[in-house]
Amino acid sequence: MNYLGKAAVAAIAVTFATEAAATEWNVSVWGKRRAFTEHVEKLAELVGEKTDGEFTMNVSYGGLSKNRENLDGISIGAFEMAQFCAGYHRDKNRAITVLELPFLGVSNLDEEVAVSHAVYEHPAVKEEMAQWNAKIIMTSPMPQYNIVGTGEPTDELSEFEGMRVRATGGIGEAFKAVGAVPTSVTATEAFQAMDSGVVDTVAFAQHAHLSFGTINEADWWTANLNPGTVNCPVVVNIDAYESLSDAHREALDSSIDEAIDHYLANYGELLEEWDTILEEKGVEKVMISDEELAEFRKVAADPIREQWIADMSAQGMPAQELYDTVMETLEKTRMGN
Repeated sequence: MNYLGKAAVAAIAVTFATEAAATEWNVSVWGKRRAFTEHVEKLAELVGEKTDGEFTMNVSYGGLSKNRENLDGISIGAFEMAQFCAGYHRDKNRAITVLELPFLGVSNLDEEVAVSHAVYEHPAVKEEMAQWNAKIIMTSPMPQYNIVGTGEPTDELSEFEGMRVRATGGIGEAFKAVGAVPTSVTATEAFQAMDSGVVDTVAFAQHAHLSFGTINEADWWTANLNPGTVNCPVVVNIDAYESLSDAHREALDSSIDEAIDHYLANYGELLEEWDTILEEKGVEKVMISDEELAEFRKVAADPIREQWIADMSAQGMPAQELYDTVMETLEKTRMGN
């Protein structure tokens, strides 16, 4: 074989080697790019940079799956990474619903990250997720939910009686405890549900009120109701994760903390702008009295927590242990700060 022939063969071999080393993952999220997905976008960016483009993540906003079906998609390997919210299918991810209990006392996003990741490391959570061929790699920390509504502001518990509120998970249970009627329509359905009168109010974190347009329908927003939040992990398909090369797995694992830091910084900017956004949109900021809030906690916090522990324990889950993990992590995080 002459020199040119050998060179051609060498070039082809290099091409095949490069192709073999390349990894492409599909990532299923929903809605549109927003504060809630910034860590996923940052993770894709960092992984691409660290691997010189050999490991790419294609983030799809609803093109791969419906938001309630992302965990199912992960389980069958329809895509390699996805975001989901525990409240969308509580029976499929029972262990992490501890993080959706009302009035846990989590007061900021740093604490939310700490308690979520501590729970994710619990053997019961890992085992349950493995049943879906899923491994949780990071949370999508959100502040306490508050509600928007139209008409006269709601600032007393008695006014929740019969109110139809879009709320999932433990937040929905909290509203149910004070006489409201929780409806678990998905985030992408919330605006239409409010616009058409299917629900009277919508419970969301700030970014979602903006992204899904419910703030544009609102006359008022409860600034301090703070009944809880939802927990939305980012998971990877275990088979896909384990089949990564050592270098690509390291690129992924080493990028998670930086992706979360980016998310927190970005969300912090949104929270700083929130009062201005309310003013621009003519939305009244409603403050609930301390007495009403104390009553809400009395009616919703202890009974719902005790019922959750009893129900999950009856199903063989280490419920008390999971709850204690949250409380102990919260205490350690505050001591560390």
